[in-house]
Amino acid sequence: MLVGLGQRFWALPLGFAIAATVLALGLTAMDESLDTPLRAPFLFAGGPEGARALLAAIITSMISFTGLVFSITIVVLQLTSSQFSPRVLRSFLEDRFNQVALGVFVATFVYALVVLRGVRGTSQADPFVPHIAVTVAFVLVLTSVLVFLAYIHHIAQSIRASTIIASIADDARALLDRRFPLDSPRLAELPVPSGPGRTVLADGPGVVQWVDDRALGHAAQTQGVCVELLRAVGEFVPTGGPLAVVHGDGTLEDAAVLSAVHMGRERSMQEDLGFGQRQLVDIAERALSPGINDPTTAVQAIDQLHDLLRRLATRPLPPRQVTSEAGHLVVSVPEPSFADHLALAFDEISHWGREDPRIVQRLLVALRDLESAARPEHRPAVQAALARLEGTPAASLTPASPPAVDGLSPSDIGLR
Repeated sequence: MLVGLGQRFWALPLGFAIAATVLALGLTAMDESLDTPLRAPFLFAGGPEGARALLAAIITSMISFTGLVFSITIVVLQLTSSQFSPRVLRSFLEDRFNQVALGVFVATFVYALVVLRGVRGTSQADPFVPHIAVTVAFVLVLTSVLVFLAYIHHIAQSIRASTIIASIADDARALLDRRFPLDSPRLAELPVPSGPGRTVLADGPGVVQWVDDRALGHAAQTQGVCVELLRAVGEFVPTGGPLAVVHGDGTLEDAAVLSAVHMGRERSMQEDLGFGQRQLVDIAERALSPGINDPTTAVQAIDQLHDLLRRLATRPLPPRQVTSEAGHLVVSVPEPSFADHLALAFDEISHWGREDPRIVQRLLVALRDLESAARPEHRPAVQAALARLEGTPAASLTPASPPAVDGLSPSDIGLR
């Protein structure tokens, strides 16, 4: 639940607004509890009319400020979607600095509004001015100005091609390190029980975002069954589509499988390494399109893909399986092989960049480096890709079809 809220653009600004409301009420109550108003050089010293005028000016300016920031954000999102890829919008919406900036502006507006309601009377009749609260409102305005200047700089930097590409690659590298650590053992893939099983159907449409292996493994072990997922992370499943097969005589409820397979409207970077590669490939393809014609950006995307593939090529990619305490297979999740990742990263780019010598040469350099660095089990896939590039005229390069994984084509496992 908390992870889901963290991905909502409105969650953090709403938290700031609530905190500002509590702060305003608390400082106003503290001012009212004092027998004599505090007198200090830095505190607001005006009467009720002056306090109302100041707070009204803050409220008016901050709502305009917030509208301006929101407009800038929308323009940036539109520019990013059209020039790079619609799939990179998530990174802007989840950007913590953008959320904090909007939160500061909203908090200042809400704070001044709540404090204004606490100002009572006039200079001649029963006056009450929360001097501390009004002073804090002025401090928040100064803070908002500084945050606005930092926000402009941050937005200008965040729409640079190199920044977007590096941000996506950093997320993909972090996921790669979690999923395939350097010290992970090379495990043999256990065979899934043969024979018919009970098929679990999806209860709604969506993309498989992540799978709770531990919970599913515990439920399967308790019931003495083996759960074979048919759809990998990153793949779309329609309503009523086959999602998993339960092998064995145990009675594992469909709800236990469905609750362990988390689905959403779009792919995410929680467990889907292919989604990070897909975003980089989309940026490269958009850069190579005749309308943009920016091969330099495509080369930057290829460089990051090269780094990701090199990290993959030097690590074992163990099968995603869960075994019981007795060593029996209880959960099996289809995973793309290194050949699938390699095909996703380079095949489409080589197709659309076949007429650009820089693109072809950069792909050759990356593949030759991968060939020298890859583990023995990954090297044949690199050599096959390298042979296609070196042995085929650049004008006739076409994407190759990588081998199927667990009986599923690359389009089935969400790599395309």
